[in-house]
Amino acid sequence: MAFFFPQAHQDIDWLRGYDSLDTELQEIIRDSETGRRLADKLVKLWLLDGEEAVVLIHIEVQSQSQSDFAKWMYIYNHRLFDKYDREVISLAILADDRLSWRPTSYSYSRWGFQTTLQFPTVKLLDYRQQWQILEQSRNPFAVIVMAHLTTLATRENLQQRLQSKLSLIRELGDWRGSASALQGDRGYSRNEILQLFRLIEWMMVLPEELERNFILF
Repeated sequence: MAFFFPQAHQDIDWLRGYDSLDTELQEIIRDSETGRRLADKLVKLWLLDGEEAVVLIHIEVQSQSQSDFAKWMYIYNHRLFDKYDREVISLAILADDRLSWRPTSYSYSRWGFQTTLQFPTVKLLDYRQQWQILEQSRNPFAVIVMAHLTTLATRENLQQRLQSKLSLIRELGDWRGSASALQGDRGYSRNEILQLFRLIEWMMVLPEELERNFILF
C-alpha cells in the first residue's frame, strides 16, 4: 500500500492490523458466472478516523488488456458491499504492456438513472520514467516493479535480461541489515531477501543455457 497507494496508506490505522478475507473473496468469485479471477487481495481494516473499511486490490497481470476489466471491478465491488455493508474501496494495479489501456471507471445509465464506479489505478509501465527512484528505494515492490518492467523490455533480448537479473540480485545482496532513510524503509532479513530472490527468479525466466550462466555467477 505504501508504495502503490501512499494516500490510502496514510489514512489506515496500521496499529490495529487487518484481517484477510481471501476465503470469502473466493466464495464471491466462484459465485460469478464466468469464474474469472481479477481480485487478488481482500482485507478488512480500520481507518485513522475509526471507520471500518473493506479494501479490494485487483491485479491484472496478463500481458494484454481486458475489455471487461472495469465491469468486473464494478461487479465485485457491489457484491462485497452487499455482503459486508461497509465501505468497499477497489484499487487496481495494471501490469499489462499497453500504455494506452487505463480503465478507471464503469457506468451505465438509462431514463434518468445512472450508476458509476470510479477506481484509482497504478500502471506499472509508468515507472519506466522513474527508474532512478526505483533504484534508490528499499521498498521490496520497487524491485518487483523493476523485475517486471525488465522482463517486458527484454523479451527479444534474453542476454540483456540475464545482465539485468544479475544486477537486481546483486542489489538485493546489499539490502540485508541496511536501512534507507528514503520513505522510512528498513533493513531486511535473510529470509525476506530470499523470498524476493525467488520471486525475481520466477519472473525473469531465462532459457536453460543462460540460466546456467546465471547460476555460475
